[in-house]
Amino acid sequence: MVSGASSLGLVRDELFATIEEAEASLEQFIVERNNGALLQQAVDNLQQVRGTLNLIELTGAELLAQEVLDQATDIPAGVGNERDAQLAALSNALHVLRRYLEGLDAHRQEMPELLLPAINDLRQACKQPPLPESFFFSVRLDQARPRMVPPALDAAAKESEGRRLRQMYQVGLLGYLREQTPAASMKLMGRAMSRLDGLFANEPRGRLCWLGAAALEALNDGQLLPRKSRKQLFSRIDRELRQMLVNGSYEPPRSLLKELLYLVALSAGRGPLASEVRELFGITALPFTDHLLEEEYQRLSGPGKAVMRSLSSAIREELASVKDLLDLSERGTLQEDGLSSLHALLGKLSKTLAMVGLSSAGNSLANQLPTVSAWCEGAPVESEQLIALADSVLYVEGMVATLERGERVSVPRVDPEVCTFAQHQLFEARVVVLDEARAGLALAKRAITAYLESSGDRMHLSNVPFSLQAVRGGLWFLGQERAALLVAACADYIQAQMLDSEQMPAEARLEVLADALSSLEYYLEADNGLAQPSVLDLAAESVRALGQEVAA
Repeated sequence: MVSGASSLGLVRDELFATIEEAEASLEQFIVERNNGALLQQAVDNLQQVRGTLNLIELTGAELLAQEVLDQATDIPAGVGNERDAQLAALSNALHVLRRYLEGLDAHRQEMPELLLPAINDLRQACKQPPLPESFFFSVRLDQARPRMVPPALDAAAKESEGRRLRQMYQVGLLGYLREQTPAASMKLMGRAMSRLDGLFANEPRGRLCWLGAAALEALNDGQLLPRKSRKQLFSRIDRELRQMLVNGSYEPPRSLLKELLYLVALSAGRGPLASEVRELFGITALPFTDHLLEEEYQRLSGPGKAVMRSLSSAIREELASVKDLLDLSERGTLQEDGLSSLHALLGKLSKTLAMVGLSSAGNSLANQLPTVSAWCEGAPVESEQLIALADSVLYVEGMVATLERGERVSVPRVDPEVCTFAQHQLFEARVVVLDEARAGLALAKRAITAYLESSGDRMHLSNVPFSLQAVRGGLWFLGQERAALLVAACADYIQAQMLDSEQMPAEARLEVLADALSSLEYYLEADNGLAQPSVLDLAAESVRALGQEVAA
């Protein structure tokens, strides 16, 4: 790795010149698609670039150059619009390659992971499967794990429990895919995987659940980004779980296990399960974080900061011109050609802002265009209209400041008439009730854990039924009758089987109770509101598994 970076200086000038020639030939070919000589020149340059990168052993950069070369060779002269996406991906990939090598030349630190998005964009453009996130990650996959004592369940009971836990995983997965409270969703998925791991821990198929639970813990603790590749990974795990539950001899694909271990390595989270996996597999900290990769790739693929500052400055100048025209209009001295200039400026600015990612700011100006157009046609300039336009300009000025920081932020504008005082009060009350309900469920889960760890000391549970009844009342207040009945069923079970009974329930039964409470907790946590009713089906399954009667 070091030798590749250090050798770059020896070929730097020639390599960069060749890449720039390839970029220029390709860009010209995109305009003149019947000129096969331009395409051939780009291919010849790319072959030279790939050979040079191979010589100095820059593996990641060579792989990207090879992908570009393969696809450029595949494009015929005279190609039509059907290859636009592929040509755009090629152009972007060359841009990324050059920026990556410039950074490598300056800092002498390879980070081939930065090139994976450009590589996969290319592969997607020609309908090839993407390379996994772990492509440049190495780890031994055959490490043994400590044996565990599984619950004493027969085959039928284990199968039934497995189906219920997979359903729990699916509920959390749906929330994760929709990015509805990702932390709560991953927490529910992680619990499902941990419980499945407990069922199958000493079997080859249990390895998927073990490493899946560790990856989810790491994903949540380390606040890793909900990338498309990760959504696809955990969707694939659901499909693997289906196979695992029907096939006792199932063994997970090694490529899948490697992906899960990569997420553990990438995360800085220090949860107990992820830490255990890191130690067993000898995984050391990676020289980058998930957020650093994202920031660096944005730097590589997008315009540089200098370009963004220049663009921001140009926008500010045009905004100043708009403000000058508005000032003249307010004084009543703006002529007809001035109104036309104002209309043209607003139209140009709205398009520019949308192009750089400030869509809400662009829309704010675009919404004013009909008003200014009416002024151009002789309509009187009303003071309220001028104030509305001035407000939009001030809003845009605030948003443009984000350009200089390299941000892409859209801040929604709130209509004050929409949010009445009464609505606000009702919303505040709802938030308070939900917070108290979540706190009550969390208290119950902690109390059950303490009860278990103390070998059945009922003192830990003395306040739990009362707390859960308070949660039930809050849910009734919110009109959530079914959720309230499920909470009441959990309270009844705790009272009858744990407080009033001399015999402590089996640990497996307590885990099922915790599953029910976790599902209800997720129902309340999702999107700071209430999740889909299907989550209650999951809670109901757990309550029924406890032998409690619940409404359908």
